Amino acid sequence: MPLKLNVGLSKKVGLPDYGSLGVSCHVDVELDQSLIFTDLEGFHQKVKQAYVACYQAVNDELYRQQQSQGPPPPAQASNGNGRTHANGNGNGNGRRQSSGRKASQAQLRALDAISERLQLDLAKWLHDKFGVRSAAQLSVQEASASIDELNASGNGART
Repeated sequence: MPLKLNVGLSKKVGLPDYGSLGVSCHVDVELDQSLIFTDLEGFHQKVKQAYVACYQAVNDELYRQQQSQGPPPPAQASNGNGRTHANGNGNGNGRRQSSGRKASQAQLRALDAISERLQLDLAKWLHDKFGVRSAAQLSVQEASASIDELNASGNGART
């Protein structure tokens, strides 16, 4: 008898003039039930893969919807390839185009806690992703996206 896995993710972002945009992704996957009893790590990997697929679909759809409603807010810079800060180099010349508020203290604590839990070299990850050495150099949006990405990646984010 197959094991049914249901994974879902919803995300809502604010828009100008008190508007908002929400996107959801839910998938049902059938797995071999023996994974639960004989390969718990394999089961967790399947759950993570389904979650990451939803995470990417939600973020892609949010980006697409925001583009159809006009340019992104000033705090986000598009790098022209369909993603906002996908590689941390918003203008393609190795420098970030980041404006707006800096990451909050709560976000900085969350990034430290997540990186510690994942045994992740946060400074290296931040440098590779955004070209910075400290989470304090991130914008609120970059910190939020980093928290989401690290939480989604689980133990697979080790570097």
